[in-house]
Amino acid sequence: MRCKLQVIPTLGGSEEDEPENLAVLEEENMAGYLVANYKITDPKGYEGYGPAAMPTLEAHGAEILVADYESEPLEGAPASITVVLKFTSKEAATAWYESPEYEKVINLRTDNSEGMAVIADGFVMP
Repeated sequence: MRCKLQVIPTLGGSEEDEPENLAVLEEENMAGYLVANYKITDPKGYEGYGPAAMPTLEAHGAEILVADYESEPLEGAPASITVVLKFTSKEAATAWYESPEYEKVINLRTDNSEGMAVIADGFVMP
């Protein structure tokens, strides 16, 4: 859960009063995302990863937003596979990644690919 400061203009007690700003601290759930970009180095070793990882994602309420095996690079030297997963929060994404059930299958990806993965907060317009 994250906090967001919202400024609300209010009117003073009389018509001559200037508007005042009332700051309100709101708590809101901010989505968390896992973003991965990698290339497969051993296709045979990797082939069991998808079927093994899917039940762990479902159990943690993840939504697959992107799963592209032919990503088009614009900058830098990214790999061809890009995956973006959405969770209810950054903490939920971390809980999935560190879960015992995912720990049993993560090596099917990490031992058979090269790349990166990050967990990040979603963006809330101030």
